[in-house]
Formats: sequence, C-alpha cells, structure tokens
Amino acid sequence: MTDAHPRIPVACVIGSPVAHSRSPALHGYWLKKYGLQGHYIPLDIAGQDLKEVLVALPKAGFVGCNVTIPHKEAVLALADHVTDRAALIGAANTLIFGHDGKIHADNTDGYGFIANLRQNAPDWIPELGAAAVIGAGGASRAVVASLLEVGVPEIRIANRTRIRAENLRAEFGARVVVYDWAQAGNMMEDAVTVVNTSSLGMVGKPEFRVPLEALSPDAVVNDLVYAPLKTAFLTEAEAKGCTVVDGLGMLLHQGAPGFERWFGVRPEVDDELRAAVLAV
Repeated sequence: MTDAHPRIPVACVIGSPVAHSRSPALHGYWLKKYGLQGHYIPLDIAGQDLKEVLVALPKAGFVGCNVTIPHKEAVLALADHVTDRAALIGAANTLIFGHDGKIHADNTDGYGFIANLRQNAPDWIPELGAAAVIGAGGASRAVVASLLEVGVPEIRIANRTRIRAENLRAEFGARVVVYDWAQAGNMMEDAVTVVNTSSLGMVGKPEFRVPLEALSPDAVVNDLVYAPLKTAFLTEAEAKGCTVVDGLGMLLHQGAPGFERWFGVRPEVDDELRAAVLAV
C-alpha cells in the first residue's frame, strides 16, 4: 500500500550566521520554476548544537542541506559517508540524507567554480598554462583541487600567512608553487587563469591591493567575491583586456547538484536565476 500523503521534502542551509545566505532565494526560485513540492529554509545553528541538529533533521522530513561557515569542516566528522572530493578538500558544503537517516557529505564548490568559468568564459583552456591563486583558505582548497583536476600544469599560490599556502602545497603536491605575499603580483606573469579566493575587496573587508602590472590581457580572471558583484580587481583586469568572471555564478552552479539530489530535477543556471538571486 502506498502512502497517500508522502512527506513534502524540505532542505536547508545551516551556518552561523546564516541570514545573509542567498541559498534560500536560489533554491526557492528553482522550486517555483519547476513547480515542485518542497521547501528550503535557513537554519542558524551554533557549533555546540551541530551534531544534535544534524541527527534530527532526517527524522523531521529533511532530505539534505547546504553547509556554510563555520560548519563546513565539522560536518565531515559527523557524516556517515564522505565523497572523495569532500575528503580531499577537507570540507563539505552539501549533505544528502538517506531514507535510513544516514548522512552523505559532498563538496560541490569546485564543481561550481569550474562550471561558472566554462559558462562565462567559453574560450578558457585551463591546461594551456599556469593559474595564479590569491588566498589559501577553505575556498582556495576547492579551487586548487578542481584546477588540478582539469589539467592546469602549475598552480601558484600567495597568501598573507605563508604557512597556509605551504600547507596546500604539502597536500596537493608538486604542481603547487608558493609565492611570498610581497610577490603576489609577479606570480600573474603569463598565467592563463587568475583567481581571488580571499575576502579582499569584499564589502566591509580590506581592499584588494595586489598589483596587476604582470597580468596578461589573455588571462581569464575570476573573483569569488560577489558583494560587490564587480570588484575593483575585476574592473582593473577588464580594463587590461582580460576576460572577467564574477563570483555569483559559482554560488549558483554549486547549488545545482544538491537540488537535483533533494528534489529530483536538474536545475538550469541562467540569466533569470542570476537576476532573481541578485534582487534579494
């Protein structure tokens, strides 16, 4: 006998704080666009409550969740199954809850990063030359892992605290080359791909002051920051003739695999979606 009243699937984004997240607008737009039964809500969860809440969510009808700061690393230890890419990056941003209550952890940030570049810089050929990456935090790990996966021959990294960049080299191997923060501008010479994974240039954060004299006009330049949407870094790179890609597309694309797993439809990332999420 089938259940005449199946549960309406519910997903969420968990973090602290979480009120700033655009994920509810993103998934809400898709649910409406595809006429699906389901809900997506923000949940502000303190670190000490994380385990208790995660275990309870499947029982409450949740099918999964996105994870944002500061819980991306902590959820790995709480998951029953961790994908290879989440283990490699050392963080998860997407959880899928099985019917048995088991928690499956994945990381789609690298996927979202590459999909954004492929969509908005269609002539980008990553394997043609080096990539220069500014920053060595959590986002940088996903970017480095995905750039290695698509065949970038050398990844140059500069971070204000050098030891964090050294740690990435230790984990990801010989294709990663560490530059001193004072030499961050120099590492852009002949780079095919240049990415800011740091918070520099974000609203309320220090300005992006890395010199761009060595930047090639043939480079594809991406800033993961999307508030403001066009950062000073992207504006300057565009003035040099570079192809520039803002950070919003990564957010939009990283949400698609989770949405498909939770609600059963593979959603599209298009201009209407961008406009809807920006309007929030």
